Amino acid sequence: GISAYSLVSICRNARPIMKEGSSILALTYLGSTKMVANYNIMGVAKAALESSMRYLAADMGKDGVRVNCLSSGAVKTLAASGISGFGKMLKAGAVKASLKRNVTLQDVGRAGLYLASDLSSGTTGQIIYCDCGCESVYASGEEMELLTQSVE
Repeated sequence: GISAYSLVSICRNARPIMKEGSSILALTYLGSTKMVANYNIMGVAKAALESSMRYLAADMGKDGVRVNCLSSGAVKTLAASGISGFGKMLKAGAVKASLKRNVTLQDVGRAGLYLASDLSSGTTGQIIYCDCGCESVYASGEEMELLTQSVE
């Protein structure tokens, strides 16, 4: 994965070969802005990555290069397998998400393709969420029902 440090390094080294209209993309996660159980220090690292992306977007934008982050929901990857309780994270995401499912690798790939293409020519310095609506929901009806049953 790309860290704040490596994103800055990649941008610095790629800048001479980047053409106007080019795009740089980093992957992030909801744990950068909200506490997610067991995500721990990765949330802090992703917050730093997102902040770096905004400054890089302003700097690289002078050359017509776009820099964005793509925030996917919980998706089964090799990196995710190292997160304790990842299976529970997947179940919770599907309950919370507006689309009532977890994001797929194909969903994330399509969102990345949009950000890499000219279709997003006016988009820079942004975090695009591809998480089936999980980020936009505070509490789903199912969550509220379950939680109120356990409290009463």
